[in-house]
Amino acid sequence: MFNASRLPGDLSPKAMIARMIRVNHAGEYGAKRIYQGQAQFLKEPAAKEAVAEMAAQEQAHLDYFTAEMQERHVRPTAFLPLWHVLGFGVGAITAALGTRAAMACTIAVEEAIDEHYTAQLDLLHTTLQDPSLQEAITQFREEEREHKEIAMTAEGEKALGYPLLSAIIKQGSKLAIRLSTHW
Repeated sequence: MFNASRLPGDLSPKAMIARMIRVNHAGEYGAKRIYQGQAQFLKEPAAKEAVAEMAAQEQAHLDYFTAEMQERHVRPTAFLPLWHVLGFGVGAITAALGTRAAMACTIAVEEAIDEHYTAQLDLLHTTLQDPSLQEAITQFREEEREHKEIAMTAEGEKALGYPLLSAIIKQGSKLAIRLSTHW
């Protein structure tokens, strides 16, 4: 039977959810690696403590999406080895530039993730109807927003070259999202 709401070539709801889980797993893995890089190179104890707390939440998000991948038989992104290296590198470089640069990185990444999760929640609410995934993403988005607030309180926006640093990291995050969604 013809379904007027779907056009030929449109993904099935199951395939759309699989893409969501894949890209979210990749993003949480990348976030974990960024915080690992920052933890290794940050010098201020308060900043290291804040990064450790955020990293623990990212690990919980990653654990959730790892379990979802296994339960729903979703393959990981082919880019995971690249995110392993780049995530750590971005974290290490920004931390080596100082606490404000590390927090600027967090602001930029979390802004990209907030937009990404909000778009997913809109789709889950209107089209895909997966209450457990919607609930998890809603919680994770709120925690990502908290990470951004922590980074703003730590004066990430006062980092040297903030507009350029933020734009590069945010656009890199958006590119990683696009690549991980499809491959």
